[in-house]
Amino acid sequence: MTALFHRAATLSIALTAIASMSPAAAAPSSPYWGRWTVTDQSGPFSSRGREYKTIDIAPCGKDFCGVSVADNGKCGPTLFRFLMKRADGEQELRGHGKWGSARKNVLIWLYDGEDGKPKQNMQLYLGDGYDFGERSENMPKFDSTYRKSGVARCTAR
Repeated sequence: MTALFHRAATLSIALTAIASMSPAAAAPSSPYWGRWTVTDQSGPFSSRGREYKTIDIAPCGKDFCGVSVADNGKCGPTLFRFLMKRADGEQELRGHGKWGSARKNVLIWLYDGEDGKPKQNMQLYLGDGYDFGERSENMPKFDSTYRKSGVARCTAR
């Protein structure tokens, strides 16, 4: 009986140590982490745009990634990756992401919710440039507004 107790105790300690070393546990907190869902589910979505209807943003290695979430909750492809040092609460992020088989520039902008909760809404733009505010060849190929809808459950592959 004592040998069984010691084995169980050792296993418990080992599992606790492994869990505490996971990248998610070591990652700093960020307002970007979570599940983000488009505010207009009925909006027009192309086959490429459907991958962006629901996105889980979470740490992935030394960076953080956005992973597509299907309507049934199944985890899909990694859509974009940003440097972890940029996930410290900046209001705007710039990086690169997937758009079909092409790579596009991604701009993510966080802003406060209508209820006053900080950084509960996100605007995401995909295009060839970063100046999406002007009428030019930089007009986004995709843009949508998101609301934080929970914790991220999908991770980058």
